[in-house]
Amino acid sequence: MPGSRTGRPPAQRRVSRPPAPRAPRENPLITLYHRARRAWDRPLTAYYLILGGSLLITGLGLVMVYSASQITALQMSLPGSFFFRKQFLAAAIGTVLLLVASRMPVKLHRALAYPILAGAVFLMALVQVPGIGMAVNGNQNWISLGGSFQIQPSEFGKLALVLWSADLLARKQDKKLLTQWKHMLVPLVPVSFLLLGLIMLGGDMGTAIILTAILFGLLWLAGAPTRLFAGVLSVAALIGVILIKTSPNRMARLACIGATEPRSGAADCWQAVHGIYALASGGIFGSGLGASVEKWGQLPEAHTDFIFAVTGEELGLAGTLSVLALFAALGYAGIRVAGRTEDPFVRYAAGGVTTWITAQAVINVGAVLGLLPIAGVPLPLFSYGGSALLPTMFAIGLLIAFARDEPAARAALAMRQPRFGRKRAGGPGLGRGPRRWNTMRRRASAARSSGER
Repeated sequence: MPGSRTGRPPAQRRVSRPPAPRAPRENPLITLYHRARRAWDRPLTAYYLILGGSLLITGLGLVMVYSASQITALQMSLPGSFFFRKQFLAAAIGTVLLLVASRMPVKLHRALAYPILAGAVFLMALVQVPGIGMAVNGNQNWISLGGSFQIQPSEFGKLALVLWSADLLARKQDKKLLTQWKHMLVPLVPVSFLLLGLIMLGGDMGTAIILTAILFGLLWLAGAPTRLFAGVLSVAALIGVILIKTSPNRMARLACIGATEPRSGAADCWQAVHGIYALASGGIFGSGLGASVEKWGQLPEAHTDFIFAVTGEELGLAGTLSVLALFAALGYAGIRVAGRTEDPFVRYAAGGVTTWITAQAVINVGAVLGLLPIAGVPLPLFSYGGSALLPTMFAIGLLIAFARDEPAARAALAMRQPRFGRKRAGGPGLGRGPRRWNTMRRRASAARSSGER
């Protein structure tokens, strides 16, 4: 072959090739949507939403309780962190209850249904005994435990109703008795009315509304016919109208819906109006954490029933929407757990807990926004109050246990392996393989040539 003067072979001519057609670029929004959809449909999505959402709500609630309760504590000649320390203690105990409930098998939850119901009924009856029960804000619903610690048994009645009703309906469904209206109503409705009667003896209609919502949620999950559902609803609505009409205080609260200025006379809308003032002065991002003006004596119950108003004033619209988004995610996860299970007890219990938390959140937020009458119910996991926080966190533990018990979730959790060590089948000794970093170093050494240093 002839060479060039330099002795090098002649350069080959480059053949120009037409450029390969580029794949059409997908819309980034569509890509993001598909990724979010795949992440949303993963087996452990409900588990992470329940665990993460509840912990975020509780943590943010602790911050807002500390901010909203300082002035109230100082006005009572108490340390500024008094209410925060009590709430933190309740949250710590509630976290232990959450972990215990999340690890308990379903059979143990069912076994605890009757003892919890019996204990709740006993304590709720004990409230009405003179010298034992005590009145707070006109409602005889509390039992003093000594010092500044009190307990509200009606809060534990919600948990008792959910567990007992779920076990009752599950056993009747297994025996195929729910097709008969008498088995669907008895003894579910009489026991529910017993709890409602004990609560209404103390005058707490807000908690009675929550228990009524739980009852109707369970009847709807059990497949109650429309006639039966409408009949029970009509009876409950009639009883509610009678209780409201016969109480001037409840009529005054009803008259404050949509009020924009404080009124004088029977319908004193001071609390409702100042809750709106707090939300209105917050703007988009709020006045800053701890910078609320309404909590300086203008807004009653700033750290309990109206803590959402202080959140709107200090954290603005962004903060309130974040809280609502967390509750919406928690509600969606509970509905997903109830809809995907094949165990009737899990379905009824998850549906009852979800109805309880979402209904209570809607009633509290609706009262703060002036869309509903002030019912005196706290915002779940967020407002101050250990009696409300403890059973709610136990109920969240129930949802976590049910979410972990889904077949797909169990398989996903079983596939997980430790980060720094793995078990190797047929290995020496106890079958425990080498550390991960050691394995990686040995692989890198084997890839080198014999003369490489």
